Amino acid sequence: MTAFAQTNPITDICFLVEDIDKASAFYVERLGFKPRRRAPGFADFKGAGVTLALWEIEHIAENTGVSSRRAPPGAHKACAAIELASPEQVDAAYAELKAAGVLFHAPPQDYVWNARCVYFADPDDNLWEIYAWSAGGPTGDIDPQ
Repeated sequence: MTAFAQTNPITDICFLVEDIDKASAFYVERLGFKPRRRAPGFADFKGAGVTLALWEIEHIAENTGVSSRRAPPGAHKACAAIELASPEQVDAAYAELKAAGVLFHAPPQDYVWNARCVYFADPDDNLWEIYAWSAGGPTGDIDPQ
């Protein structure tokens, strides 16, 4: 058994969306989320609790190799994310969880949004991301604090 979940809190909930602009407008205009970061195919928002992120299905599929297969209308689509302190910790978590039997889509990789990430799905195909920002931090900050 691994202690991964006891030492690394869930930091982000990411909804996979068809249209980033339409979805972003809904969360800002209808629910009052404050935009935090915007990049091609991606946006995230400040709110109470964890970070809410939106990611276009085609964008995540093109960049990570994760399936772009759509659920039928009415089905829920989400991606939970755990932010770690460093890219090296992503590699360590990958090794730990792989040894525990977690099947990953691919080994950890560095992506164009300046993060090292790795992806896996649970038995019901709910997507999980483990990530850490690379040197220089996140890209696309709207209101840096």
